[in-house]
Amino acid sequence: MKRLIIAAGGGGDAVAAAMLHAALYGDEEPGVFLTYAWDRLLIDPIPGPRGPRDFTGLRPITRTVSAVPAEAQPIAPAGSTLPLLAAALPHTFALLDPDQGAVGIKRQLGELVSFLEPESIDLLDVGGDILARGDEPTLKSPLADALTLAAASQVNAPVRLLIAGPGLDGELPPDELRQLLGPVAHTFTAKDVEPISSILEWHPSEATALLAATARGVRGTCEIRDAGFPVPLTDEAPRIHEVDLGEALSRNSLARALMTTTTLDQAEAHSREICGSSEIDYERDKAARLKYQKPVGLDAEAVLSHLDHFQAGARSRGVTHVTFRRITEALNLSGSQRSGLRQLLVYSRPEQYDEPLWRVTKAS
Repeated sequence: MKRLIIAAGGGGDAVAAAMLHAALYGDEEPGVFLTYAWDRLLIDPIPGPRGPRDFTGLRPITRTVSAVPAEAQPIAPAGSTLPLLAAALPHTFALLDPDQGAVGIKRQLGELVSFLEPESIDLLDVGGDILARGDEPTLKSPLADALTLAAASQVNAPVRLLIAGPGLDGELPPDELRQLLGPVAHTFTAKDVEPISSILEWHPSEATALLAATARGVRGTCEIRDAGFPVPLTDEAPRIHEVDLGEALSRNSLARALMTTTTLDQAEAHSREICGSSEIDYERDKAARLKYQKPVGLDAEAVLSHLDHFQAGARSRGVTHVTFRRITEALNLSGSQRSGLRQLLVYSRPEQYDEPLWRVTKAS
């Protein structure tokens, strides 16, 4: 009997699923994580999610669900972190494909539940934007979570909705989320981070990085994303809360609208109508801008000088930490340079490395 965890937003939620599995289910047999291949432009230069046709080497599980093993490869120019996650962790990563909307995801989930007969089904969202109404001004990426919520709420099986790290994705303010959360199922500790510790060194997820950092005791204010959104790192941040699935659906107007969608285009249209935008449109616009961005060399002296200037501004804003994605974009570097930048900074100034974040509290 396996544990099935649905990573609501893909990306970092799939990494957090490994933390959740270790914390709640220990070392029993590996779990199955149903997740999108939906990485941001730092990893995948093509906007939106990847489907089965974008990979080689997938392993069929059911008629509509395939696993992404370590030997699978995204077909260039697409990129994906899933084969790397499969190589680093003992769990099965099953590919969630939104190409046929919430109806298709419901079918995939139903097939997987019938095949696995899992002992438990958890729907995991890091940050809590799955609880959004749809009109919040800070909401940036509601579509993926709303699709999984719409599908999971229609499956003929008990699904437990879990919110990890309320507010850590920078989408909804923690004060607004607090009144929506149910009982605490677990509080992550440094021990829970151990299974994904090496993954945090290369995976670009910011919300999961913040979740891991707060589990390790990091506190302060962290800037994330290209816009530098401030996220508080508090004692509440490493907690996992249960939330009633029906209540989440009744609050999330986008998820309700998506329940009968049969294409991703339909889902995007609803997102534009209800939320004012589609996160894939944002990715398309950003990809178009990056296409004409002139590459900047990773010269150590120049990078550290620019970093000092950036840190001075961050400290003036009351920021104590930043993600490496934030530094990469603030210094006008490309996603392909993120790993080299991280190595340069950690080697040059190891005292500022609050794994997996960068501490800016002290002047260099």
